[in-house]
Amino acid sequence: MDIFDYHAQKAASATMPLAERMRPRNIAEFVGQHQTVGEGSLIRHAIETDGIFSMILWGPPGCGKTTLARIIAGETRSHFVHFSAVLSGVKEIRAVIEEARNQQKLYRKRTILFVDEIHRFNKAQQDAFLHHVESGLITLIGATTENPSFEVIAPLLSRCRVITLVQLSKENISAIIELALDDVERGLGELQLKLAAEAREHIIRISEGDARVALNSLEVAASLVMSKQKSKGAATADVITLEDVEAAIQQKALVYDKAGEQHYNIISALHKSLRGSDPDAALYWLARMLAAGEDPFYIARRMVRFASEDIGNADPQALGIAMNAMEAFKFLGHPEGELALAQAAVYLATAPKSNSIYAAYGKAQQVVKKSGSLPVPLHIRNAPTRLMKDIGYGKDYKYAHNYKDGFVVQEYLPEKLKGQHFYEPSERGYEKVIKQRLDGWRRLQAKPQQMDKRDDKT
Repeated sequence: MDIFDYHAQKAASATMPLAERMRPRNIAEFVGQHQTVGEGSLIRHAIETDGIFSMILWGPPGCGKTTLARIIAGETRSHFVHFSAVLSGVKEIRAVIEEARNQQKLYRKRTILFVDEIHRFNKAQQDAFLHHVESGLITLIGATTENPSFEVIAPLLSRCRVITLVQLSKENISAIIELALDDVERGLGELQLKLAAEAREHIIRISEGDARVALNSLEVAASLVMSKQKSKGAATADVITLEDVEAAIQQKALVYDKAGEQHYNIISALHKSLRGSDPDAALYWLARMLAAGEDPFYIARRMVRFASEDIGNADPQALGIAMNAMEAFKFLGHPEGELALAQAAVYLATAPKSNSIYAAYGKAQQVVKKSGSLPVPLHIRNAPTRLMKDIGYGKDYKYAHNYKDGFVVQEYLPEKLKGQHFYEPSERGYEKVIKQRLDGWRRLQAKPQQMDKRDDKT
């Protein structure tokens, strides 16, 4: 490259978006996806041994699919063709195949065909390069945000390995932002800008794991700051504030500190709205937390706790609903999974309430604390050996299934706690049925009488 080419490339680079300029050039610069590109991973091994295979990169937007494909091509010295499924058809595919033959014949180079948004290819387009993938003329790397099982034809899918990429973590996005702020050659390093903590948090939150969105937001905010700096005639470095970021992305940050008072105030508001049987308020506080970037699994865990603490056996299904909502979010993620949390919140808010389980367990804990390790009554002890049987373990134990209705008057608590009751079911929901059943058993225990046996084999 001569001096003119260098300056031309420099000028062209200056007009590129920050997200494009900061695109990692090799595996060492790649942030995130450790399970895919980290030491000992399949992709890392394939690059190091020059054993690249056809693959479908499946993952959310901005997680590194295109970047990874380019790195693979660069580090394996392959002929790289970037192909858009949106803009190209069968005619363009044939041209690529012909070029791949020339690369193989003249330069002994393999061709990596990177197909962006491969899910947009129809069956005829996918069929057009199926044979060439099978013959090894081209190594196909497809990228998609959609499930390949539904969008890629079975013959082509069977010849590719599906590599699943995950959404970049908050730590990954923060690291990418820091790299852009520090990089003098490709990033914003020459501007010597600092990013306020709350501004960084807002960019991370609105990016939702998309590195491109984060860098675009940072670039616009930096441009606003530099414009203000220029109008003031200031020569010193400046700070990108939360207000700058809000102005840049036209989205106001909600007042919410996940480690401070607002965090506890709003989760308390959600919990009390559920307890107060107000589904509208519950939905509002749920939406507030999710919009502010709260960990969805923290919310889900609190709802699971609520199902036992404030509903309990008044509606035994409530715990299952809360657990299923957590699993559904784990399966779907943002934003689809949020609806499962909303469904659970409405169910919990409108379910009959009872804190009887919570109160009963609290009583039991207090008694254990006060009474210590009381001995287990002999008749309900396990007796696996002859010696244990000889000294009375299990003696006179009554097997409940041998008695009418599967119940027999018998003491199960230690002698010093005989007659102690912890659980007092309410008259609400299913606990009303439990109360009727339990009251009947307790009346029998208070006035022991001969029980009818079914078939006493004990």
